[in-house]
Amino acid sequence: MDWSVFVASDFTENQIEATNFKDIAIELYQVKRYGEYLLISPIQKSQGAASIKPITQKTKELKNVTEEIEVYTEERLLVNKSDKIISLYEKYRTVILNLTDNIEVKPQKWYIAFKKNRRNICDVEIQKIGLKITINIKKGELDDPKNITRNISEVGHLGNGDYELKVSDNKNLEYVMSLIKQTITE
Repeated sequence: MDWSVFVASDFTENQIEATNFKDIAIELYQVKRYGEYLLISPIQKSQGAASIKPITQKTKELKNVTEEIEVYTEERLLVNKSDKIISLYEKYRTVILNLTDNIEVKPQKWYIAFKKNRRNICDVEIQKIGLKITINIKKGELDDPKNITRNISEVGHLGNGDYELKVSDNKNLEYVMSLIKQTITE
């Protein structure tokens, strides 16, 4: 399970609190109509969201459900990777996070999403010999004069966006960041 999304015109306080655990992959969106317009607002989890696991250990049924929940982490995606690849990922991670304020790191099953304003800007798949970065921009909208990306708009792929590139070193780090920065809307 990657995540579940619930959309409603309103949520009760109990519904909001029930999803406010860091290890439950549920997102709530409130939709309000204003004349012809719809306002869609995410319900934010608190920064100090607790784990649901201590609560669920109280009964056998809840414990069984908790064991079925898979929480995706960066650590899980870095298991069995070489020190070189871990170091490469950490370098790219740091630089991506420094592109602008409020970029979130959201590990998924197969890759790590970097989000700004709840929208993926890029996704990083950690491979044995390098990183595969998917840039979340539509075909024809990326300015890539060095032509280091590949158009993946018509092939199946992990991540979001129509361009990918593979890196195995920091050689083009600054240029890669200039490509990723094109996806950021304030």
